[in-house]
Amino acid sequence: MTVANMNAMNATAEIQRPSDEERDMYGLTHPGKVRKDNQDHFLICTVHPQVTVDVTSLPNVDDLPLRGSRLATVALVADGVGGSDSGSDAARLAAETVARYVSSTLRSYHTAGSASEDLMMQALEDAVLQAHDVVRAEGAARAEPKPMATTLTVCLVVWPWLYVVQVGDSRAYYFDGTTLHQVTRDQTVGQHLVDTGALPQERLSASPFHSVLASAIGGPKAAPRVSRLEFRRSGTLLLCSDGLTRHVTNDEIAAHIRTMTSAEQLCHLLVDLALERGGKDNITVVVGRAPKRTTATV
Repeated sequence: MTVANMNAMNATAEIQRPSDEERDMYGLTHPGKVRKDNQDHFLICTVHPQVTVDVTSLPNVDDLPLRGSRLATVALVADGVGGSDSGSDAARLAAETVARYVSSTLRSYHTAGSASEDLMMQALEDAVLQAHDVVRAEGAARAEPKPMATTLTVCLVVWPWLYVVQVGDSRAYYFDGTTLHQVTRDQTVGQHLVDTGALPQERLSASPFHSVLASAIGGPKAAPRVSRLEFRRSGTLLLCSDGLTRHVTNDEIAAHIRTMTSAEQLCHLLVDLALERGGKDNITVVVGRAPKRTTATV
C-alpha cells in the first residue's frame, strides 16, 4: 500500500460517522470532601426520530423499523450556585429543560455545517434561555422566593459537527488527538478583569472574583455563548464543573486524555485526582469519544 493510499484511508477513518455502539461515553459526579450535598448534575443522551404505536391491526409491528438513525448526541453539565437545595434544583431544572427542548422542539439538525446553521446555533441559545426562564420562574414561585442559579454547558454533536453553548464557568474541552483546546471561556468577574487588563492572569486564582459568576442560568444575567468545531474520530470531548479545574490543570487533563483507555476510566481518574488534592467543591466530569475503527467492517 502506498503512503498516499494510507493517508487517504486515515482521512476517511477520521470523518467516518460512528455507529451508536462505537461511541464511548461516560459521566461521573461526586460531592467532594468539603460540601455536604452535590449540586452538580450531568446528562448524556441520544436523539432519534421515533414512532410509538398506540393501536394497530398489523401482526408484526415489533419488527417494523420504528426508530430512525441517530440525529444527535447531547451532553451537558450544570453546577448549581449556592449552598442550599436551590442550587441543586436549579441545575436539575436546567438540565431537564434542555432535554425536553432538544427532544420536542429542536428541529434544525439538518442545518448542521450548512449555510443555514445559524438556525441550529439560535435553537441552542433558545434552549438555554428557556432553561433560564424556567429556573427564574421556579425561584419566584416558591413559598419563600429566593434566587436560584446554575451554570450550564451543553454540547450537541451532529456528526461531524460539535456545537457548544455555555453559561457560567463549567468548561468544555476538545482534544484533537494532539492538543487540548478549551472551547469555553469562564464567564466570571475575575476572567472579565483579566480580559480587560485590570487583573494579571497569574493573580486570577487568588482573586476573590475568581469564581464570582458574571453570567448564570437563573441569575440576573444569562449570556449564552455558542461555538462550533469539527469532531474527528481521534478527538475526545470533556465537560466538567469547576470542582475539577480548581485542582487539575489543563496540561494534566491533556496528559491523562492521551493515555486514557476508556471514557469511564478517565472520569474516575480525574475525579479521584481532584479528591486527592482536597475536593473542595462538587466534581463532575463527562467524557465522550468515538475511537477510529481498528479493523475493517462490512
